[in-house]
Amino acid sequence: MASEPSAVERSRCLNCGFEAPGGDDEWNRVEVPGLGRMTQCPRCESTNIITGR
Repeated sequence: MASEPSAVERSRCLNCGFEAPGGDDEWNRVEVPGLGRMTQCPRCESTNIITGR
């Protein structure tokens, strides 16, 4: 049985369109009171990120 090629899951900022692999060090992480740790765009500082699946 052939194995399927592994695809890198990418995340994208919905504000400016920045893309990088999900969980990559390129993304910033911020602590938001009441919400916990969130991913932040390094380009525009938005937290409106869609994660690749």
